Amino acid sequence: MSKILVTGGTGFIGSHTVVELHNAGYEVLIVDDLSNSSRKILQQIEAITGTQPEFVELDLTDEQKVNEFVLQHNDISGVIHFAAFKAVGESVQKPLKYYRNNFYSLINLVNAFDSKVKFVFSSSCTVYGQPEVLPVTEDAPTQKAQSPYGNTKQVAEEILQDTCAVTPELKVISLRYFNPVGAHESALIGELPIGVPQNLVPFITQSAIGKRGPITVYGNDYETPDGSAVRDYIHVVDLAKAHVAAIKRLDGDQAVDNYEVFNLGTGKGSSVLQIIQAFEESTGVKLNYTIGPRREGDIEKVWGDVTKSARELGWKAELGLNEMMSSAWKWEKYLQENPI
Repeated sequence: MSKILVTGGTGFIGSHTVVELHNAGYEVLIVDDLSNSSRKILQQIEAITGTQPEFVELDLTDEQKVNEFVLQHNDISGVIHFAAFKAVGESVQKPLKYYRNNFYSLINLVNAFDSKVKFVFSSSCTVYGQPEVLPVTEDAPTQKAQSPYGNTKQVAEEILQDTCAVTPELKVISLRYFNPVGAHESALIGELPIGVPQNLVPFITQSAIGKRGPITVYGNDYETPDGSAVRDYIHVVDLAKAHVAAIKRLDGDQAVDNYEVFNLGTGKGSSVLQIIQAFEESTGVKLNYTIGPRREGDIEKVWGDVTKSARELGWKAELGLNEMMSSAWKWEKYLQENPI
């Protein structure tokens, strides 16, 4: 099987995708600058798969080093590009940090490979902003981004689409994720935020185990059934398998166009309060939470139409909220005894 470069491969989604690529028979090369992950994840991947993937520590915003890297690794046939900063709240406070990192890394990679590679891009449902119609389909117009993070995903997609329009040999699939949560069933890899978690579920698990104080529910006055914000949560293992499906689609020359977009979610929304309830029900652990004001950059509600992914990628999410919450809790308990 061909060699796949996974940028950001020691991160949350990246590490799970590395495992699923291995399970599908691919050779994997990971690049990561370890700014928001740990080198120890390589050992965890080896414990799961029996093979430690090749790894290069590299800052993808350094154009010269990226060019040198690509020249040294001319056997790469596909790229899955995860490497990006991703915290909505932080992006509002530090927009230039997000624009520099997320754009430079993408442009440097596409330039260095000179379009001679199959490319899967880690996009986001944030490109839709607050959709006018739900569930949101891939054909929905993108709205003005609510955060610099969301804007980096919108513009990155435009960069790739514009490049594909004048470069027929470049094959790109952009995967628009909804909200990835959960952990591998082995509890050897999972979400590993450095510092205070910016996402809901790791904050829930850290609060439950005593690392954090009460959970803040940002807003209870949205126009949703219980007033809290609604998202489409997807198990990270399901999400990882979708990346394998995308690579296989490109490998098999099954793409209809040289730039394609797919939603990755469960097709249904869950509120923040429902996630808290699901965690309590699946783990038996009672959570302490408070209601706070809305958070700048957040949207009210979004969930995806995933019909196209099922039809064309042959993929659909299989794991539910209970598996998401119980696996995240199992991972948190593992970390308590085995810090990474």
